[in-house]
Amino acid sequence: MTPLAKLPQIPAEIAAVADYEAFARERMTPSAWAYLNGGAADELTLAENLAAFRRMRLLNRVLEDLQGGHTRLQLCGLDLDYPILLAPVAFQKLAHPEGELASVLGASAMGAAMVVSTQASVSLEDIAQAAHAPLWFQLYIQPDRAFTRELVRRAEAAGYRALVVTVDAPVNGLRNREQRAAFALPEGIEAVNLRAMRSLPPSVARAGASPLFGSPLLDHAPTWKDLEWLQSLTRLPVLVKGVMNPRDAVRAVEQGVAGIVVSNHGGRTLDGMPATLDVLPAIASVVQGRVPILLDGGIRRGTDVFKALALGASAVMIGRPYVHGLATAGASGVAHVLHLLRTELEVAMALTGCARVTDIDASLIWR
Repeated sequence: MTPLAKLPQIPAEIAAVADYEAFARERMTPSAWAYLNGGAADELTLAENLAAFRRMRLLNRVLEDLQGGHTRLQLCGLDLDYPILLAPVAFQKLAHPEGELASVLGASAMGAAMVVSTQASVSLEDIAQAAHAPLWFQLYIQPDRAFTRELVRRAEAAGYRALVVTVDAPVNGLRNREQRAAFALPEGIEAVNLRAMRSLPPSVARAGASPLFGSPLLDHAPTWKDLEWLQSLTRLPVLVKGVMNPRDAVRAVEQGVAGIVVSNHGGRTLDGMPATLDVLPAIASVVQGRVPILLDGGIRRGTDVFKALALGASAVMIGRPYVHGLATAGASGVAHVLHLLRTELEVAMALTGCARVTDIDASLIWR
């Protein structure tokens, strides 16, 4: 790891999270930028995630008692100082040579929980060894169920506190930006936690044949039964990530999940979906507080965090913003992104008369 005294400096021009984007783009290859910042197809959902927050307006309240205010919360057994987590992002060495190790250092400096991707470019054990803040492990249920079981055991042994199962990507989205940039992982960067997994036989395209249905990939796609099997394997809390439909939220709660992540995969799978913020109220309505709800997608301001909490989220996860910080200034950039968002959240709370995150509700949203 880079000694703290040698951490790169944050550019003086950066005053908000969005300012990091231009600096990050300068420091990454066009191919890596296409992978980490792009979305599926025409990127309509990617844009909509951002637009939804911009459309929504807040109502202030005045003369409220703010003494003893704080942003602390409890979430799936964690005591957190504020409701912002680092979302799982694959292959972070594309953004910075230290990859996930720099991200976890930044998260630890700010006391933020980090969700580590199955497709991390650093082993889940090495990330855990470097962490001084809680870790959750994001899991794709693999075609090789025995290998999936081994991944769970490794996460448990390394001290991860929950499993976040991504359920919205039985196949990759059609990411045209990546295709146009001819994206390929450079030498030395790989999904190291999947290195020992047996791969499926390659699919061979035939004229007139279905390009996807009947392929081994879909034959092994996880189902609700696989989620139930996974829950039986572990005592860790199991959250499901990728829920956008209230019917799926109800079924997940009835199956005993520990939490739901309202997510459209950052606009990287099915293009044309609504923003996560727009579907959040319907999810919250059917969940009725039985399990915590997290949200990701489009958060660039502390006021965005506030809006998500007001509409029913318990906490949020950020992805691209901290990757931009990582690419720009390593661990310092990640920590700074978290600091900016927390500061903006606290200012929004003070200006709306909310001393605690539990005071934030839909009455503070202007309709």
